[in-house]
Amino acid sequence: MATTQECLGALEKLSDNLANADGDVRGAAALDRSLSCHVTDLDTTFAGRLQDGRIVVTHTLVGPPREKAEIRLAMTGDDLVAMVDGELHFAKAWASGRVRLEAGFRDLLRLRSLL
Repeated sequence: MATTQECLGALEKLSDNLANADGDVRGAAALDRSLSCHVTDLDTTFAGRLQDGRIVVTHTLVGPPREKAEIRLAMTGDDLVAMVDGELHFAKAWASGRVRLEAGFRDLLRLRSLL
């Protein structure tokens, strides 16, 4: 089972990947939205913002998110680490229910190029 520190590291790596992306991916990541990632097996939420093509984690909470972020993710720590490491494809994990992504319709359309 992935640790809280490993999950935070995976989010930092994902942030770096988004910041260095080109084309459609860079455009999709250029949103300015509140973001939460609930790691279900650790019952920990990383909250912050997606802004300027980066994920900025501002705080870590015990339990599910207390506020409804504009972009909400939920998954196990192992799945988060596997996705960022390229071992688990996001679209396949999302379609099978291993990963939950909730956002407004327009944001989902923009984020689809990240999938």
